[in-house]
Amino acid sequence: MEEEGIVEEAVAVRLLRSDSRWVDGSEVEREERSTGFVGFEEEAIMRRRLRKKTKRVDSLNVEAMIIAGSHGHRKENLSTWSTIAMAFQTLGVVYGDMGTSPLYVFSDVFSKVSIKSEVDVLGALSLVLYTIALIPFAKYVFVVLKANDNGEGGTFALYSLICRYAKVSQLPNQQRADEDISSFQLKLPTIELERALRIKDCLERNSSFKMLLLLLVLMGTSMIIGDGILTPSMSVLSAVSGLQGAIPGFNTDAVVLLSIAILVVLFSIQSFGTGKVGFLFAPALALWFFGIGSIGFYNIIKHDITVLRALNPVYIYLFFKRNNLEAWSALGGVVLCITGAEAMFADLGHFSLKSIQIAFTFLVLPCLFLAYFGQAAYLMKHPDSVERVFYDSVPEALFWPIFVIATFAAMIASQAMISATFSCIKQSMALGCFPRMKIIHTSKRFIGQIYIPIINWFLMVMCIIIVAIFRSTTDIANAYGIAEVLVMLVSTTLVTLVMLLIWQTNLFLALSFPAIFGTIELIYLSAVLSKVLEGGWLPLAFALSFLFVMYVWNYGSVLKYRSEVREKISMDFITDLGSSLGTVRVPGIGLVYNELVQGIPSIFGQLLVTLPAVHSVIVFVCIKYVPVPIVPLGERFLFRRICDKDFHMFRCVARYGYKDATKEDHHTFEQLLVGSLEKFLRKEAQELAIEKIPEETDPNNESMVSGNTGIRSDVPELCIPLLSDKNVVDIKVTRVEDGSSLPSTSSPSTEDPSLEYELSALREGIESGFTYLLAQGDVRARKDSWFTKKLVINYFYSFLRRNCRAGAANMSVPHMNIIRVGMTYMV
Repeated sequence: MEEEGIVEEAVAVRLLRSDSRWVDGSEVEREERSTGFVGFEEEAIMRRRLRKKTKRVDSLNVEAMIIAGSHGHRKENLSTWSTIAMAFQTLGVVYGDMGTSPLYVFSDVFSKVSIKSEVDVLGALSLVLYTIALIPFAKYVFVVLKANDNGEGGTFALYSLICRYAKVSQLPNQQRADEDISSFQLKLPTIELERALRIKDCLERNSSFKMLLLLLVLMGTSMIIGDGILTPSMSVLSAVSGLQGAIPGFNTDAVVLLSIAILVVLFSIQSFGTGKVGFLFAPALALWFFGIGSIGFYNIIKHDITVLRALNPVYIYLFFKRNNLEAWSALGGVVLCITGAEAMFADLGHFSLKSIQIAFTFLVLPCLFLAYFGQAAYLMKHPDSVERVFYDSVPEALFWPIFVIATFAAMIASQAMISATFSCIKQSMALGCFPRMKIIHTSKRFIGQIYIPIINWFLMVMCIIIVAIFRSTTDIANAYGIAEVLVMLVSTTLVTLVMLLIWQTNLFLALSFPAIFGTIELIYLSAVLSKVLEGGWLPLAFALSFLFVMYVWNYGSVLKYRSEVREKISMDFITDLGSSLGTVRVPGIGLVYNELVQGIPSIFGQLLVTLPAVHSVIVFVCIKYVPVPIVPLGERFLFRRICDKDFHMFRCVARYGYKDATKEDHHTFEQLLVGSLEKFLRKEAQELAIEKIPEETDPNNESMVSGNTGIRSDVPELCIPLLSDKNVVDIKVTRVEDGSSLPSTSSPSTEDPSLEYELSALREGIESGFTYLLAQGDVRARKDSWFTKKLVINYFYSFLRRNCRAGAANMSVPHMNIIRVGMTYMV
C-alpha cells in the first residue's frame, strides 16, 4: 500500500507545471523530468525529503490574498422552478437560430433534388430528423455541454480548459501561483490511465502540436465570426421573402430593400444592449415554437399522417439510392436544420447546463420535429410548393400573425449570433489573439452582455453587401453550411482531446465520439464544400481574413514578450544603483505598466535615463489574462517586493479571466491596488513577527516552517481584511501543540517599526498622486530575417499595433498623468 501511495504521489508531482522559485532574488526554473514512469519512486522520495526542509517560496504566493469562502466559483444549485424559468429564458438567446431553420431547410434541399415520389420527401425528412437527433441532441446536449470551463462554453473556453492542464499556450507568462485561483479546480489524472500524462507531455514538448492546436482554435473562432455575418443575412432574408407571394407586385428588389432596412435597424439597436429588450425575446420565441409546432401538427392531421414513416431510417438509404449525387448535394441543405447548434455551447455561460438540456429536450426538439413533419406532409400533397413550403403550409387565417412572429424570430436569431460574435472577439482579445478594441459593457448585472462598436458596424456593412449581392436564401445557404460544419468539426476535435486528457474517458468511448460524430460532419463537409464556387467561398474568405489577423497578432505578441524577457534588467544592476536608483526620488506613486510577470523590464532603464527624477514608490504593473472565465476580486492582485525595503519597489500582477470586465476607471483601480499593497505589507510584517517565534525542538514534531514566511504548517491561516483603511491589523490568537499562543497585537508597528515607515511612505505617495508610466515596446524584424517575417512583423503586425486601442484608454486615465516611453526590440 505504501508503494502504491508513492507512485500515486509521483504522478501528482509529474503533473504540476514547472514553476519559478525566487531564491535570494534570482529566478530558478525547475527542470522538467524525463517522460515515462521510470524513476517515479525516486522522484516521490525526493519530493518527501524536500518537504522536510525549509524552502523559500515565491513571495507572489505569500500574498495570494485568499479569502475564506472565495473558493467554489460555481453556480449555486437552483431549485426546480428556477431551472424551469431559466430553461424558458434560453429560448430567446440560445435557440433562435435553430428555431428559424424551418423557414428555409426544405426549400434548399429540394432545390437540389426534384420530388418524383413520396420516397424523396420521406428520405429528406428522415435525414433532417436524424441529423437533429444526432448532432444537437446526442452530441451537444449530452456530451459537449459537459466539456465546459467552470460553466463557460465556446471554442476559447475549451482552449483555456486545455491550457490549464497542459502548458500549450504560446505566450510564456504562466505562473505556478495561477493554479491557486479558486476557479482553476484542477483534477489530477489517475495512475490507471497514464495516457493523459503522455498526451500532456506530447503537447508540451512538441511546438508543432501547440501551433496546430492554436490554429484549430483560431479557425473555429473565425468561423463563428463568419456565422455572425451570415446568420442575420440568412434569417432576415428568409423571413421577408414570405411577402413575395402574399403581396402582388412584391418582387425580389422589394425583398432585398426591406431586408436591408431591417438589418440597419437591428444593428443600430445593439448599442442599447440585449438586456434592455431581452425580456421580450423568450416570450416571442416561445410563441414561435408553439406556432410552428401547432401548424405542423395541423398539417400532419389534414394532409398525410403516414409521413410518420420517416422515423424509419431505411428511407435515407432509399433516398440516396434513387438520387445518387443529387442526394449527396442535397446534404448541404439538410445541414441547415442544425444551424445554431454551436450556440447551445457558446451561450452556456448565461445559463445552467440543466436549463439548456430541459429546454431542448422538452420543447425545442418536439416542436422542430412537428414542424418538419408538417411541411413534409404538405409536400406529399403539394410537391410544387417547395420554394415557399413554410408559408404555403400555414393556414391562410394565420399567415400575417405567423409572418410577424417569423420576422421577430429572425431578428432574435440574428441577435444571438451577433452577441456570440462579440463574446468570441472579447475572449480572443483576452487570450492575446486579437488586437485591442473598445468594449462597452451594456449591463451591470450580466458581465457577458457587451457591445463592440467597430465589429458591430463591420458586421452590418458585410450583411448589407451579402443581401444585396446574393438576393436569395438559396445562394446564401451554400455559404452558410460551410461555416457551421467547420465549427462543429473543431468542437469535436477539442472535446475529444478533453475526453482523453482531462476526463480520462475509456479509450473506446473516447475514440467512438469522433468516429461517429466526426464522420457525420465530414460527410456534410464534403457536400457543402462542393458549393464553394456557388457562394461557399464567402465564409472561407471571412474565416481566412480573421484567422490571418488573429495569428499575426498572436505571433507578434509572443515575439515581443520573449524579447522583453531576454532583455530585462538584472537585479544586481538595480541593487548597485542603491535605494536612490541613481537619481532623485520624489513623492508619488509611479505605476510602470509592462507585460512581464517576472523580472524588471528593460524599458525601466530608459525611464531612469530619460526622467530627471522617479517616484518614491514604484509598482511594476502587469495586466495578465489567465485561462479561467472569472478571477474573483479577492484573488486578482499578486504582489512581491523588489530589492530591500528602502527601495520601495514592488511588482503587481493584476490577473483577469477572459470573461472579466477590465473597464475600470483609474480611481477604482488605484484604490484596489493601494488597498492590496497595504494588505501585502501588513501580512508580510505579521509573518515576519511570527517567524521570530522559537521553533519546536521536539524531533517527533515535524511541523516545520513553510517557506520564507515563517508560518508553521500546523497553524491555521491568519484572517486579514482585503481592503483596510485602518492602521491596525487584527491577528487571531492561535494555539499550537505545546499550549503556547501566538502574540496578539493591535499595532504591528510595535513589532516591526519598518512597517509604519513603509505605510507612511505609501500614504505620502497617495497624497502626491499617481503617474502612469506606459512602456510601449515595439518589434522589428532583423535585417537578416526571412522576407515573410519582415512582411508580417514590420508591416502587418505594426499596422495592427498602431491602430489598436491603447491600454490606458480602458481605465480613462487623464493624459496629464501619463508618461509614455517607447523601445524597439529586434527579433
